[in-house]
Amino acid sequence: MASILSKKQKKKEKYTLKELKSLGVELLSSRSHINNLPLLLSFISPESPPEFVVESLLSLQSFFTPLLSQLPSTSSHPSSTKRSHDDSSKTTEAEDPEVIFKAWLRSKFDEFVKLLLDVLTSQQSEDALREIVLGTLMEFVKLLNVGRYHSSIYQRLLHTIIHSAVDIDVFLNILTSKYFKYIDVRYFTYISMEKFVKTLEASVVSADRMVIGNSEAENDSKESIELSVRNIYQVLSQIPTPEKQAEKSNHEMWSGLDESSSEKPKKKKKKTEEKDSSLLSPTTISKRMKLKFTKAWISFLRLPLPLDVYKEVLASIHQTVIPHLSNPTMLCDFLTKSYDIGGVVSVMALSSLFILMTQHGLEYPNFYEKLYVLLVPSVFVAKHRAKFLQLLDTCMKSSLLPAYLAASFTKKLSRLSLYIPPAGSLVITALIHNLLRRHPTINHLVQETIENTNEANTEADENNESQPKTNKKQKLGIDYFNNQETDPKRSGALKSSLWEIDTLRHHYCPPVSRFVSSLETDLTIRAKTADIKIEDFSSGSYATIFGDEIRRRVKQVPLAFYKAVPTSLFADSDFPGWTFTLPQEEGKC
Repeated sequence: MASILSKKQKKKEKYTLKELKSLGVELLSSRSHINNLPLLLSFISPESPPEFVVESLLSLQSFFTPLLSQLPSTSSHPSSTKRSHDDSSKTTEAEDPEVIFKAWLRSKFDEFVKLLLDVLTSQQSEDALREIVLGTLMEFVKLLNVGRYHSSIYQRLLHTIIHSAVDIDVFLNILTSKYFKYIDVRYFTYISMEKFVKTLEASVVSADRMVIGNSEAENDSKESIELSVRNIYQVLSQIPTPEKQAEKSNHEMWSGLDESSSEKPKKKKKKTEEKDSSLLSPTTISKRMKLKFTKAWISFLRLPLPLDVYKEVLASIHQTVIPHLSNPTMLCDFLTKSYDIGGVVSVMALSSLFILMTQHGLEYPNFYEKLYVLLVPSVFVAKHRAKFLQLLDTCMKSSLLPAYLAASFTKKLSRLSLYIPPAGSLVITALIHNLLRRHPTINHLVQETIENTNEANTEADENNESQPKTNKKQKLGIDYFNNQETDPKRSGALKSSLWEIDTLRHHYCPPVSRFVSSLETDLTIRAKTADIKIEDFSSGSYATIFGDEIRRRVKQVPLAFYKAVPTSLFADSDFPGWTFTLPQEEGKC
């Protein structure tokens, strides 16, 4: 076998580019030169020079294109595939030289497609060569099925790309710029993605059942599955989303079938053919696009996603996926599991979960308890804090929220203001302002005094007359709010007060101390006050605060007057034993 390959290699090396071109011309000119076909196929290889691959490709493409409509559906021998009641007719058909020749051509065409896929995903291939090869394969997708989309070749193409070690961005750039604008390409891409995901799910199950002893094989399998998951996500995220009301311009077909031509095949008698032709109708595809989109995404989200892909999906799913699903509530399991994880993942899942609750009737009884747990100092420096804080404000808008819930959130935010950067203190002040304005039942948190706090425990103290009065004084100033409690019902916020806000009056950051004055007005008079826009503060940072301060016009500047011009920064009496004068060097003034 090795000797045969070496002979073929030596024979290939004898040909020049000019001779290779003449082989293609001969093949196209007469059937007598059909033996040039296997020779040209031998040059379609990653090891061949790119110019040889391109020249052979162009010759073979020109040869096969006029014959595609005449080739059988498979390359197998007709006697093994076709059944007939008349044995004599079957024998005659099987021995027909033309039928045998077309079957042989079909086998060579399949070999040609396989070689093109090898060149496409080879590490040795250049990007320009990949673009030519991909264009050739897409031409076969258009022409092989007699004007109808050949999904089999396209599925093989996507399968090869997804499982390739080559960076998928190389292929996606070509598909996005040239082919994803066609409605049938998008349609069959979703179908293929769903099939790939189902196959991948089976691979995940088999990988989990793998014997632990073979750790290397297990790691390779997991890496391969993870790479495929990433590539599938890249493809799904690059496909233009289906519009709610697709315009006529979005119905352009890669297969070339338009509305007028789609009516002609319906005159055929066989129902299966009518069904297949209707599938390629632009109107039918447009109607079914949302369903295929939904199946592809829902099946993908069942896979074990890598953490970075998981976060990326959660960050964009409320804009790129939910509006285009046929039934958005199908995401409830995925989003509730994500919301229960906690930390940054829960913060990122909140946006999509909120949409399902407010727009699609999803019921999630423990929503506010989970939201309460998310209020930690780290969330005010997280990457997606702006969206989270805006949603937090939106979730607390309802006037039907119980008082204990509004009080717990207000007190929790008030306590967080002691631990977070100044930008977080600003947005917390705005959130508390809105909460106090919307929920007058918790207004006593601002007006609560030490005496009132002590009166809340008077009944408990009356039963214990032996307790000295000094014990009551020791209870003065106790905060009954439990900051470690995760259940808002048990936090004790209604017995507390917002004493933390008073500390912000003396905050080291001037914008924070100034902004606290917004809470001094009577927020119970809703007609004279308005909600503060959280988006104005949710993206704040040290840089934004500093920028606002240097742009701020200062009306009064503190000045210092001295009877005598000072010669040093500090007086000698301020720091005994220290001197703040620089000794003059000799020879210098």
